[in-house]
Amino acid sequence: MKIICVGQNYLKHIEELKSKGNSSPILFLKPDSSVIQKNQPFFIPEFSNEIHYEVELILKFNKLGKHINSNYSKNYYDQISLGIDFTARDLQKKLKEFGHPWEKAKAFDNSALIGEWISIDDITNINNINFCLKINNKIVQSSNSSNMIWKIDDLISEVSSYFTLKIGDILFTGTPEGVGQINIGDILEGYIEDKMVFSIKIK
Repeated sequence: MKIICVGQNYLKHIEELKSKGNSSPILFLKPDSSVIQKNQPFFIPEFSNEIHYEVELILKFNKLGKHINSNYSKNYYDQISLGIDFTARDLQKKLKEFGHPWEKAKAFDNSALIGEWISIDDITNINNINFCLKINNKIVQSSNSSNMIWKIDDLISEVSSYFTLKIGDILFTGTPEGVGQINIGDILEGYIEDKMVFSIKIK
């Protein structure tokens, strides 16, 4: 199982990081060792003093695919949820300065939280999903899938032109604005519409 992640898919997030837009999605991978096991907390790693949360809509592939036309992307997934792409922002900044890959900052052990899966049949419109992240019961990130620069079905087409999609692979679709630092003792809760799909404690 691999996790395929999309960077800079919301305009306001690009602006808050003072980054430049791209003509195509930024893609990177997380290994299966990055997945936080169910009911486990997130432990802040000793190599970073600035771990950021990035909440994202995620989906799980249920069919093998390669070079998928966006018109048929919907046939390759049947579950959706929220995840967190935990990012060592201080380390990422240093890596960017030298033009190095991001893996140390993005793909470390337990850097991917995966929420409870929801059947796509329960979603009225994949391009109009409200979602949010609360920390200690305060909303810190809130957006809608309509704000994506590249919509979900287009992302699947793009991703499948580079990587063969296998059953069980997961796509992180990018984070909106509002990212920030986590601290020991924080409780993070993710919601799709009014349904809570994850709750995790920071240690």
